[in-house]
Amino acid sequence: MDLTDRQLNILKAIVKDYVETAEAVGSRTISKKYNLGISAATIRNEMADLEEMGYLIQPHTSAGRIPTQKGYELYVDSLMSDHELEDHEKEILQRCIRNDFEKADDFISELSRILSSMTNYTTIAVYDRGVESHRIKYIQLVSLSADKILLIVVSEEGEIKSREFETTIELPQAKLNVISSHLSSKLEGMKIGDLDEDMISYIKFEIGEYSEIVDDLVYLLNNVVDGDEYKMSMTGATNIFNYPEFNDMVKARSFLNMLEEKESIAKMIGAKGIQKDNLNIVIGNDGDELSTDLSIVTATYNVSDNLHGKISFIGPTRMDYSKVYSILNYMSLLLNNK
Repeated sequence: MDLTDRQLNILKAIVKDYVETAEAVGSRTISKKYNLGISAATIRNEMADLEEMGYLIQPHTSAGRIPTQKGYELYVDSLMSDHELEDHEKEILQRCIRNDFEKADDFISELSRILSSMTNYTTIAVYDRGVESHRIKYIQLVSLSADKILLIVVSEEGEIKSREFETTIELPQAKLNVISSHLSSKLEGMKIGDLDEDMISYIKFEIGEYSEIVDDLVYLLNNVVDGDEYKMSMTGATNIFNYPEFNDMVKARSFLNMLEEKESIAKMIGAKGIQKDNLNIVIGNDGDELSTDLSIVTATYNVSDNLHGKISFIGPTRMDYSKVYSILNYMSLLLNNK
């Protein structure tokens, strides 16, 4: 069921207010703070409908509502407005990115520190020395089961990457061999970082009826974050204590323990979420209680052929997505012009 413009405006106002206050939002608050041109009673009725559709939830016995994961996802995908960075924020990023650091590690550490300070979220930078610039030698798909396939990518430099993924199409190994041959012939000699929309569309056309697996393949090619060649820089791990959602020490301790496990971080960064420009936005998930309360926004960056990776913000689902989106977009713009 499609939401009306009025419902969309109410949902947008609720998300914005809850992000700012961390308190359940009532109809009277929306009526007073946001010029929607409708009465509190009408807003209350629309909020009830939004709750019934799964976009809002009423916590405890509060008269107000808060967004659900579904509500946040709709907001991020369609409703959030651009956040205008302050001039001093732009200047800080410009100074960092234009500075000449002797070591890449120093540059990434300083950039992570600045981003964490600007947002008050935990910042994680995962980077390497140019795997994305390696050229593809061949690709092989291997059937593991009726619904699981192993992707193997071998580069001309001898790097071997592999990742399992699930599929709704049952493909025999003979068909996977044909698809592997097509992919290898089209991508041989290309850099992983050079896969663009035109090439992806062309590959889909070539594969035909099995084209729906191409998106998964391309996503995996661009999201291999495990391996010894990758380094990781983390800043602001204790920032999570600034949010009332994590005042529970058990939950906060679980978060800190998770940050100590490289595999857990790699899994979070590699999870597939909402694709928005150069960003991947994962809002909660259906896993354990801790992950359900967290969101992660990740941007892929290229400083040069010899330095690239991902920068991620981790915070509560009540994250200021608009501000994070604007910061990462501006950062990407500066890096591309570096």
